[in-house]
Amino acid sequence: MSALTVLGVAAPYPQPDRPCSGYLLRAGGAEVWVDAGPGSLAELLRHTTLSELDAVWLSHLHLDHMCDLLNAYYALSYGELPARAPLPVYAPAALAERLVGFFGGLTDVLDLRPLSDGHVVELGDLRLISRAVEHGCDAYALRAEFGGQVLAYSGDCAPCDALDEVAAGADLLLCEANDPQPTPVHHTPGQAGALARRTGVKHLVVTHVGPLLDPQQATAEASEVFDGPTTCAAVGSTISY
Repeated sequence: MSALTVLGVAAPYPQPDRPCSGYLLRAGGAEVWVDAGPGSLAELLRHTTLSELDAVWLSHLHLDHMCDLLNAYYALSYGELPARAPLPVYAPAALAERLVGFFGGLTDVLDLRPLSDGHVVELGDLRLISRAVEHGCDAYALRAEFGGQVLAYSGDCAPCDALDEVAAGADLLLCEANDPQPTPVHHTPGQAGALARRTGVKHLVVTHVGPLLDPQQATAEASEVFDGPTTCAAVGSTISY
């Protein structure tokens, strides 16, 4: 059995009891922190530790998806945590330059590994496949495969062929629904539902709902298009698939 725990859902800034994008993926004996938006580290620590993580995977470098990596650096460097090998971080290549600018040098507690279109990572029996998607920057969607089970995660992006390939036949699709109207960089709730319908997804989870939308209403709008199970992502919830 594979499971996804929701650590944060807010966009583009954290709100009371609503951290920004972050998820804990557990599958194939591996634990992966998927996106690290502000506030998500504290929620992560309710469920696991930085010492137990096998990797961090960042869809793109907008702050609402990666800012808590800085806090993870401080925890690993100065938090008197048990010693561990440098934590692998799979992210767009520009992350190294940004961390140099922030810290004045590269860290020895994070092992930065740049993503590219079609990038594949094997973590035990868990396979992570990254595909470049449309978000106006270097951005990736994620397909996580284990034992015939598939999680698809849109990251932030507009509808595109690469995302359709990521989502095809997924047991669980985690899709953003940031905007009330179509844009070149985000999904609307209806577009999230349409993605789930045309790619044969079994279960749609709506997340990263922007401030112009109500999350429950956005989920309802997605469900009007997709006739399968549709869930509003809630901080602290764990979804098995």
